[in-house]
Amino acid sequence: MWSRIFNIARKEFLQFRRDRRLLPMVIFAPVFQLVIYGYAISTTIANIDTSVYDLDRTQESRELISTITASRYFRFKYLVANFRSLDELINRGSVTAAVVIPTGFAKDLSRGTAAQVQVIVDGSDPNTATTALGYMQAIFRSYSENIIIKRFGRPPPSGVDARIRVWYNPTLESKNYMVPGIIAFVLMQITMILTAFSIVREKELGTIEQLIVTPIRKHELILGKVLPYVAIGYLDIFLILLVGTRAFRVPVTGSIVLLLLLSGLFLLSALGIGLFISTVSRNQQQAMMAISFIMMPSFLLSGFFFPIANMPPVIQALTYTIPLRYYLDIVRGIFLKGTGVTLLWNQIAPLTALGIIILVLSVVWFRKKLE
Repeated sequence: MWSRIFNIARKEFLQFRRDRRLLPMVIFAPVFQLVIYGYAISTTIANIDTSVYDLDRTQESRELISTITASRYFRFKYLVANFRSLDELINRGSVTAAVVIPTGFAKDLSRGTAAQVQVIVDGSDPNTATTALGYMQAIFRSYSENIIIKRFGRPPPSGVDARIRVWYNPTLESKNYMVPGIIAFVLMQITMILTAFSIVREKELGTIEQLIVTPIRKHELILGKVLPYVAIGYLDIFLILLVGTRAFRVPVTGSIVLLLLLSGLFLLSALGIGLFISTVSRNQQQAMMAISFIMMPSFLLSGFFFPIANMPPVIQALTYTIPLRYYLDIVRGIFLKGTGVTLLWNQIAPLTALGIIILVLSVVWFRKKLE
């Protein structure tokens, strides 16, 4: 039995080595995707294009503008002379935010009354708009405190003395959260494509029937086909872990051995899905369409970008059938928090069950279709 499985696996490796298109896809594509996505995908919003309409034109108004400019969150691109120009800039999308400093701003400050400043934000992107408003409020609060300190020589009294600490990601770097998720996404994509295309390619060439009529049993054929891609999957894991920790300097606070072991459970699910796709597809074009159909919901509903708790109850129930949901929690937990097996058990158990169910169903359907 094992000799036949070994011969099938050896045949698969030889075919893989001879296919010059697959080698770059296995080695360079995961690294390339990690680098591109790691730099491009970020939840940190900075350098928001901003315009200014300064009606006061005093030293105090210029100090306020300098305070906003000194932060890395806003980038002044235009100093407009009227509201019409400001409106046009926002309508064209040239700027996302605008600051209007009215006449009498400096006088209000000198009298000790509240000086009003208007902030206009393009709400087309709610996330960016909310973040920009939060940044502006923090900058204005800091500016007001500095004025009080200059006038009275002491900071303003406060009823609450908040001592804030951030655990697990003290610098609030979005890459520390995004890169582990990208690793999981890229791993799922590559292993699914390789497994699905491997068997579909046999169908297109007509060699799958030749394998079936041999004394090789169906489960031996499947194991021989899948095992090489388990090894390739672990090769990709090592490569993208190396790039993620070295190029992006994302720390791994937990056990790498545990991460590798639990990655095997995720590979079980990904390979099972790829095998199922191969049974329902007649050619590589159909396989690619099926992969796209599965990858998009997995990407959007796994919690990669959007919190699952914010989704409707029906969609939340659907997310329990997505293996990427559990693997994301595992990867991010090990990377950021150093979480161990005890705390990850709620993810390990359903991920294992899903992997077994998907692989068994794929094997049963594979036999049914071939017979």
